[in-house]
Amino acid sequence: MAVHGIDLGTTNSAIAHTGLDGRPQVLTGLAGSPTTPSVVLFAGPDEHVVGEGARREARLDPEHVCALVKRRMGDAEWRFVAHGKGWSAPAVSSLILKSLVSDAAFATGETPTSAVITVPAYFGDEERRATVLAGTYAGLDVVDVLSEPIAAALAYGFGRLDGSADLAKGRHETVLVYDLGGGTFDATVIELADRRIAVLAVEGDHQLGGADWDERIALHLSRRFCTENPDAEDPLDDSAGSQALVLAAERAKHQLTDADSTDVLVAHDGARSTVRLTRAELDEMTAPLLRRTIDLTRSCLAEAARRGVARVDRVLLVGGSSRMPAVAAGLRDELGLEPQLHDPDLAVARGAALYGEKKELERMVAADLRTRGRLRDGVPLDDAAAPDLDDACRRVADAYGVPLAQVRRAVEIKVDTVVSRGFGVLAVNGFSGRLETSWLVHRNDRLPIRTSRSYGTMRADQDLIQVTVVEQQGQAESSRPEDVKILIMGEISGIPPGYDEGSEVQVTFEMGFDGVLHVTAFHVDAGIPLLLTATTGATLSQAEVARERDQLGKTRRRD
Repeated sequence: MAVHGIDLGTTNSAIAHTGLDGRPQVLTGLAGSPTTPSVVLFAGPDEHVVGEGARREARLDPEHVCALVKRRMGDAEWRFVAHGKGWSAPAVSSLILKSLVSDAAFATGETPTSAVITVPAYFGDEERRATVLAGTYAGLDVVDVLSEPIAAALAYGFGRLDGSADLAKGRHETVLVYDLGGGTFDATVIELADRRIAVLAVEGDHQLGGADWDERIALHLSRRFCTENPDAEDPLDDSAGSQALVLAAERAKHQLTDADSTDVLVAHDGARSTVRLTRAELDEMTAPLLRRTIDLTRSCLAEAARRGVARVDRVLLVGGSSRMPAVAAGLRDELGLEPQLHDPDLAVARGAALYGEKKELERMVAADLRTRGRLRDGVPLDDAAAPDLDDACRRVADAYGVPLAQVRRAVEIKVDTVVSRGFGVLAVNGFSGRLETSWLVHRNDRLPIRTSRSYGTMRADQDLIQVTVVEQQGQAESSRPEDVKILIMGEISGIPPGYDEGSEVQVTFEMGFDGVLHVTAFHVDAGIPLLLTATTGATLSQAEVARERDQLGKTRRRD
């Protein structure tokens, strides 16, 4: 069974797989569209609607329609309450994933069981874990969590790294991916070279996206409506009116991609207004939002320059909101870059499918080698002897009817990335006596990471050590505890007496390509370890997991 690629987007989602020729194909469901709105209507206690139907109902039943849930991923406290039930962000997201799985089954006749799910490059540990949890709730084996810009780069680089292109013969290309989606923004510098895709630098904001443009437009429309109808209620003061206005704003934004002006009808509280909106007005009212993306892009380019890459060869615009003419103009005027649209709506899903195929073919080749005693358990595929690897690729190609070049490409192309946030622990500064953040992992450190640092106990005979793991919140690392996000907490307890002040405590951070952090703390002299894994805020208790799964099982989809 193929590993599917899923772009779980803030406003729209898509699912793709690779065809027999190895090319990625986005799958279309019953609705006939390659994308599904990431909107869920809870029509009743045990009934839900996903997609365009839910989006249309937002005007009529706004209290039971959940949108933009991706912005809540990683927020352990958030719940969407409908018909007396509370839904976590992973649970709502799982309903969207289930809808995509149904679409794929309709398109191919086979129900997906495993997937690579994409996330913004700037997502932290909790958001990534929440995404995995959403996939688990949907009944999927989440093979990997892949950053969206890497997926876009894979889709772009597919033809350039397929064995026939110049890049596969020694040349390289450096690409800036500017990804402005419905609710998130990422800027990523990526190098395509010698069958390798390497992320050099990332920047972003997962609370910035096209939905913020829609809100600015809706506010403008509301003001014009209220000016012309002073006795009518403000549409933004009413749930249904607000939903209708945001939808009208989104339509106007799309129309202004190709037109210089558009007329927007605003009808509310028995009054009507036709508001003329121009592209110039749109650009003016949203200029601070665009400025934020430009500043983040500039910072990303500066970080790449510090790593030895002073220029980019190509700028790819990804994400539906990158279609706005102001985006290309801003990059051109502010940064001297000449961008090009690169399949903005579907590139991420296609790239995820390519990565899913790569992971599956790698797994099969590795299994073949291990079965024949040519690769030990736990040893990476790169350590296999070249003749053995060639033979295994040939056997897999023959057994599964896959072109040999396709298997070799999956094995040979490497994907390197960097961490999107800094991670550290809270520790007392020995000189000042203040509690400060000690950073072990820094943003843009290359993955995979394994790093250790030693600390000392505060006093003799200390019987308990508190370990608090934190994540960077702002653009820069800060030593102040109030500026960071507490990620994981744990204790080394039961330490016997007899150890001096300053006894060594070693803390180790490990992070793989999926960006999920694992922490080990070890009292060296006493030999007592502490392992911190999935006890983050994005992970629900076992009772909550059981309850959510039971709730999801009782909820049926209404098409």
